[in-house]
Amino acid sequence: MYLIMPDRFANGDEKNDSSPNLTEKADRSLPNGRHGGDLRGIINNLDYIQNLGATAVWLTPVNEDNEKVYSYHGYAQTDLYKIDARYGTNEEYKELSQKLNKRNMKLVMDYVTNHWGISHWMIKDLPTKDWIHLFNDDENGFKRSNYKTTTQFDTNASEIDRKVALDGWFDTTMPDVNQKNPLVLKYLTQNAIWWIEYAELGGFRVDTYPYNDKEAMAKWARAITDEYPKFNIVGETWLNTAGQISAWQKDSKTGEAANYNSNLPSVMDFMLYGDLPKALKEKEGWDSGMNRIYNSFSSDFLYPDINNVMVFFENHDTERWNEIFNDDPKAYKLGLTLISTVRGIPQIYYGSEIGMRGDKNKGGDADIRRDFPGGWKSDKQNAFQNSTQTPEQKEFYQFTQKLLNWRKEKEVIHTGKTKNFVPQNNVFVYFRYNEKESVMVVLNNNEKEQALDLKHFAESLNGFSKGKDIISDKEFSLQNNMTIPAKTSMVIELN
Repeated sequence: MYLIMPDRFANGDEKNDSSPNLTEKADRSLPNGRHGGDLRGIINNLDYIQNLGATAVWLTPVNEDNEKVYSYHGYAQTDLYKIDARYGTNEEYKELSQKLNKRNMKLVMDYVTNHWGISHWMIKDLPTKDWIHLFNDDENGFKRSNYKTTTQFDTNASEIDRKVALDGWFDTTMPDVNQKNPLVLKYLTQNAIWWIEYAELGGFRVDTYPYNDKEAMAKWARAITDEYPKFNIVGETWLNTAGQISAWQKDSKTGEAANYNSNLPSVMDFMLYGDLPKALKEKEGWDSGMNRIYNSFSSDFLYPDINNVMVFFENHDTERWNEIFNDDPKAYKLGLTLISTVRGIPQIYYGSEIGMRGDKNKGGDADIRRDFPGGWKSDKQNAFQNSTQTPEQKEFYQFTQKLLNWRKEKEVIHTGKTKNFVPQNNVFVYFRYNEKESVMVVLNNNEKEQALDLKHFAESLNGFSKGKDIISDKEFSLQNNMTIPAKTSMVIELN
């Protein structure tokens, strides 16, 4: 899944950069302003996205967001049935989806059930007072969420903490929608189904999932999957442990313990996201280095459908991976190899495949959402074309392209079983296998090359005499030992 912030990807139609009917005008000089990226820019670059190896495209919200400033991110929507004119039209959104479908790719809509924009026409004229959550201790009804969504399943949580977490506003410009109101829930359900039908969507990513009323959202997810049994919905479950995250997946035993079934098909593995950069920066210890990753996977038994979780190392809200590792291609290759070969659905963030970086700590959200080079006519350099990529960009891109396009056709990676071996000397080895084939993945997180005693992996190597690393195209004998270069990954097809 390839994640794009449309305003920052490519400007395919300069005529729609600003709109007379929408407040904020385009100004590329403002880090938090509208820069002009649009749907036509994405459509124009579908070859690039497909050639990279992506099979699905997730756009941050493109519905109308008519706030005065800072509207480019799209999460304060003001019309749930209309594409923002600065991105294009409803027809162009459908065109994008149809062109992706023709390429055997999917369009994933970023759906927001928890909050709307304060300039939404219905917020300005509430159908009923309980359409949104209002607090009496503020003249505007605003109270900020405490963001402690762990209260959803904490059996000892205080009522006030739970209420502020769920009913508090995500931000001053984002009134908190009351899904307990049956008319609100009906509106959200009908709107979601309308978009699936109209735009021929391939999936939803649902923003801030645990901030919603969980009982109402179980009805929402059930209504959609009753209509479309194979339609996938992934919730943004930003929690820190597998126990907390897995409770949000459909048919979860941890959810069942709290008398709850979310009906939500997929969740985001934020535990792995949090552990991965720490692991690559640490030396090996009992619970550090690659053991941290192994320990993360040891909780997989908590998930009812482990192959349907989203795995990632960054997104539009997090620090850029290439910033954390100072644009080190070795760190990128290790991280991408992992999320591309473990259980689940990998998600990458636009630009990382060419080494894009950004410092959230210094530059805020705008710095991790920089414009893709070549997306604007005035750009001095174009990274969409291989011929005009810099040597540094090529190294990131070509590795990504090779790995993801190999993954496309590998059923063993999509649905195969996993066998993990406890890391030794900061080297993590695991196998993905089914009845037809087996793949050995080796991640060497050391500053020096390491020798592997292949006898240790005999239970997974039995019957195989050689293998080929799909990254380097080198073939190996599997009889004795194998040497792994420093800070290197291998994905070895066994035969």
